[in-house]
Amino acid sequence: MNPDPRVDGAAMELVGRLVEASNATFLARHEGRDVVYKPVAGEAPLWDFPRHSLGRREVAAHALSEAAGFSVVPPTRWVEDGPFGAGSLQDWVEADGDELAQLVPLGAEPEGWFAVVEGVDADENEVVLVHADHPGLRRLALFDVVVNNADRKAGHILRRDEEVFGIDHGVCFHHEDKLRSILWGWADQPLTQDERALVERVLEVAEDSLGPWLHPVEAAACLSRARQLLESGRMPSPGQRWPVIPWPPI
Repeated sequence: MNPDPRVDGAAMELVGRLVEASNATFLARHEGRDVVYKPVAGEAPLWDFPRHSLGRREVAAHALSEAAGFSVVPPTRWVEDGPFGAGSLQDWVEADGDELAQLVPLGAEPEGWFAVVEGVDADENEVVLVHADHPGLRRLALFDVVVNNADRKAGHILRRDEEVFGIDHGVCFHHEDKLRSILWGWADQPLTQDERALVERVLEVAEDSLGPWLHPVEAAACLSRARQLLESGRMPSPGQRWPVIPWPPI
């Protein structure tokens, strides 16, 4: 069983607002740590996700990541009595490694990196979106498949030494297929034994990890995706049924 992620927000101290975020997002101090506080009251409504559910999805993503052994989501808790009400509280991760995904001029792709999609930038220069062939990034890509992440862009990937973390999981766990990601470099590659073990672990822990935070239909869909992964034995391919690259990708 996971430890109860609910915390007391009475001692939270707001430091400032992260103004580039699409939802109300604050930097705060809580129990001696820098944290990112996302109150439910500040969530922008989305046409395809239930209102006031994004923060709970953030907590669910961390709970499943830890219980199944992915360890790709920073510690994320739930607070009922924050300065602006209930919401998610995630430890701040200071990235200190090189970026693992970026836009580069067409023809200048780093050796050993995957080229995902070509296009033009704001100045009409030809560019290509690339990401590294990094084991931590591949683990994050597998996690995104399991949780059905609809918004894995480069800015939501943090590297600390050799650790790789994903943040902003508010639009995960939809019961319909909505995987949108820049991490398509391993499309259709066979799962390794370690990856199969992670997905098998999802089947064991998902009910307890997700039950407090998601609708039962969404939790069941997560289990179904894990089973499909094991049956196929491969990372998914982009397909043609829906947009597979988030916008903006960076």
